[in-house]
Amino acid sequence: MTEQPEPFRDPELPFTRRVDDLVGRLTLDERIAMLHQFAPAVDRLGLGAFRTGQEALHGVAWMGPATVFPQAVGLGATWNDDLVRRVGEAVGNEVRAKRAKDDRVGLNVWAPTVNLLRHPLWGRGEEGYAEDAALTSAIAVAYTRGLRGDHPQYWRTAPVLKHWLAHNNETDRDTSSSSVRPRVLHEYDLRAFRGAVQAGAVAGVMPAYNLVNGRPNHVSPLLAQQLRSWTDRPLVVCSDAGAPSNLVDSEHYFDTHEEATAAALKAGVDSFTDHGQDSTVMTGRIRRALEQGLLDERDIDTAVRRLLELRCSLGEFDPGLDPYANIAAFDTAEHRALAQEAAEQAVVLLKNDGLLPLDPGAGGTVAVVGLLADSCKLDWYSGTLIHRSTPLDGLRARFGADRVTFAEGADLVRLKCADGWLRIPETEHGDDAGRGAEGALDPALLAGRTDLPPLTCGDTPSELALVDWGDGVITLRDPAGRYLSVADDGYVRASADEPGGWIVQETFRWEEAEEHAGGHRLLHIGTGRHVSVAADGVKVAGQDEEISRSAAADAATVFEIEVTARGEDAVARAAAAADTVIVVVGNDAHINGRETEDRTTLDLPAHQERLWRAAHTANPRTVLAVTSAYPYALAEAQAALPALLWTAHGGQAAGTALARILSGDVSPAGRLPQTWYTSDAELPGLLDYDIIGSRQTYLYYEGTPLYPFGHGLSYAAFTYSALTAEIDGDLLRVSLTVSNTGEVAADEVAQLYVRAVSPSVVRPLRQLVGHRRLHLAPGAGRRVDFEIPVIELGHWDVAHGRLTVEPGPYEVGAGASSSDIRLTAAVTVDGERPGPRPVLRRGLEAADYDEQRATEIVDRTRTDGDAVTATGPGNELLFQRCDFADGIRTVTASAAGEGSVEITVDGRTAVIGVPATEGRYDYRTCCAPLTASGVQDVRVTLRGTVRLAALSFAGDGR
Repeated sequence: MTEQPEPFRDPELPFTRRVDDLVGRLTLDERIAMLHQFAPAVDRLGLGAFRTGQEALHGVAWMGPATVFPQAVGLGATWNDDLVRRVGEAVGNEVRAKRAKDDRVGLNVWAPTVNLLRHPLWGRGEEGYAEDAALTSAIAVAYTRGLRGDHPQYWRTAPVLKHWLAHNNETDRDTSSSSVRPRVLHEYDLRAFRGAVQAGAVAGVMPAYNLVNGRPNHVSPLLAQQLRSWTDRPLVVCSDAGAPSNLVDSEHYFDTHEEATAAALKAGVDSFTDHGQDSTVMTGRIRRALEQGLLDERDIDTAVRRLLELRCSLGEFDPGLDPYANIAAFDTAEHRALAQEAAEQAVVLLKNDGLLPLDPGAGGTVAVVGLLADSCKLDWYSGTLIHRSTPLDGLRARFGADRVTFAEGADLVRLKCADGWLRIPETEHGDDAGRGAEGALDPALLAGRTDLPPLTCGDTPSELALVDWGDGVITLRDPAGRYLSVADDGYVRASADEPGGWIVQETFRWEEAEEHAGGHRLLHIGTGRHVSVAADGVKVAGQDEEISRSAAADAATVFEIEVTARGEDAVARAAAAADTVIVVVGNDAHINGRETEDRTTLDLPAHQERLWRAAHTANPRTVLAVTSAYPYALAEAQAALPALLWTAHGGQAAGTALARILSGDVSPAGRLPQTWYTSDAELPGLLDYDIIGSRQTYLYYEGTPLYPFGHGLSYAAFTYSALTAEIDGDLLRVSLTVSNTGEVAADEVAQLYVRAVSPSVVRPLRQLVGHRRLHLAPGAGRRVDFEIPVIELGHWDVAHGRLTVEPGPYEVGAGASSSDIRLTAAVTVDGERPGPRPVLRRGLEAADYDEQRATEIVDRTRTDGDAVTATGPGNELLFQRCDFADGIRTVTASAAGEGSVEITVDGRTAVIGVPATEGRYDYRTCCAPLTASGVQDVRVTLRGTVRLAALSFAGDGR
């Protein structure tokens, strides 16, 4: 007789039945243990250990060598869903292949990031796809489908979307609150997540560190009200690292960790990422919350069921049936070719006055200059490079090494102090393995090298290459290419191959020593301490003693800086001697703009400004190639130079890809995934999340950008023709023909936009509803068809609390960018216009305003609801078209705090005094007489510390 398997191991049963069986076999302690990121094995049931969280944003990260694809923003710039799906598939296969050899590699991948690139100064812009929700959603759907695989039951990997919700600032990221009005919430932020979830390729989400409308994302009611309403599949919510503790420690939202943990679990968090691999802290909090009656076992079991179903889908309990179990595809020829293809498709040609492409067969020399000319930069979420191609490598390979010259443009300096010249001891560099090459579950814990001797002072100086990355942040590098770095022991060594780490130890800042003419102290930014020369070597002052920073500064060594060569002089010489110059500028993804650090300006660092100007002065045939994680303000370069390109950091094949674009082997067809502004003056505040009110992104921005959303040029020329558009039931059907009228085969990205012609509320100037990347031979044309759900033309109607498509005329535009519309067609949506606000029946929710000034949305309670409070004088909430019917006599405010609420209707103002309530969640109802009738606008002003939740109105006898 054949022994029957335990039900949870029976592949004939549905996952839900199997999970129910397994949950029934687990003890309470075993179930609680599963709620931590590092869930232990349950040996008695044959269950292995499991962890959530494998970084895989643009390749397998943190676990050693892997194929490194372009940064996420570069994948967004391809506007190519099919390509990104193939990248996701390759990354998923490499996760599986690495997992087979290293069980530290997890199959629950934390990728992609779908936060919208609302603000170009956000430090983590490199992680997102676009400023547009539709493009972000399309790219995210493609990437997650690749990661997930196409098997109906088993998943290649289980993707988790980051970071829920409205997260675009690193400044005070764990304590700041994003004020998100309902229209922005539904039309913008939620939309970026919804598509991938509804496509069925997402296993869960990760809440962000920040608060939204005064409430931490880790206790957001939107997890249940929105996220889990989009799919029947159980979604796993994984906390961000340390965020559960932040609910008490930094946000002070709860008094105890037990309250905070219980609230997060009840809100929908299933897996707690906190205290590293030590699960006892979080499991202890859960156990105590249970004992205190803050939770019951059903709350725990709900989360455990979601986690176990995820594990079922990854084939853990059916290893013999898992179609992805034996994948070994790692660093294959196909993956290397795909990395190059992705890097090529990500390059955006910003301007070309005919200088490009360069003809490799025409002779002449090319000077490749600039701080990134011989760099292949990685970011925090990159894997370790197996292959590496810099712009210099790529151009030498394509044009011939004898025809390509190089000048980096770093300043060469020597540093002198009272003890002599700063010098680097001669030594063997020892183990040259790069930081993180061996892989680490937490690369933030990787330490700097201590096997090399520290710097000293003596009679013979060492020459150092100095780069100023902007904001006064510098790096110093020895002639062998090693960066000066500070290890845990506080000594300064030439030991790092690149700046990097969670806390970068390779950046410094000069501080003028006023008491020493021409002297400077050197501040090490990572420790916040100054560099000093001691008998046993150069180290960070005060590292070994508990002394004040001011005392440490007094103990710091004063250096004199001798510049032996200016970078711009070397660049000018190289440019003058060449036929064409390629100046490669941009950022290091670990400096001045990264996780934990926002940028302060759009400006290109002054050091790099000097380099392109020096090159152009010496040689008018100068191309500016910007390699960066984010946009710059390049108005003067745009005006002066004949050609400019941009690409995100392109991964392992970046240099080869750039060379193939410059040489014309590939016609550029990348398109900008976000607006490039001309200056900082055009930007809203970093913490201003109201894209409608402050007219942000291409959707609402009314100025003229440097480069618009969707911009990108080609070596070919394309025409658009025969545009048709019609409403067919619930679909908008659009067709057009795109033709290549140029002389080279090339890709074109056809972009489809819609705008409401006569909207009753502020609507986007133009909104992307479709895109298609096409490859066309010279003279070829292709008919392109789009089917867009009519609901995509809609907006969130705050007056009635629903998504609505307003009847009336809409303009459909097709073209090459949001500002380059080649053809338009008109369609009309039939139907009845929504009526005015039914305020007698619904009242007015304070957050449902049409326009606002100097207010922010806050939490009505810790669990649900919004209120509004003033942020300064001159504040106002505007509610348009409120229907008072035959008339009202009183207005009632539900409010907390202390102060007053002023309501103005048709020239009459009612003032409702709000006496001090007992806490911010103690709402009282207060009323005042007010007469109004018919359809009127309502204006509300808040005084004092009032938090207004809602207004209601009543007439005679009510």
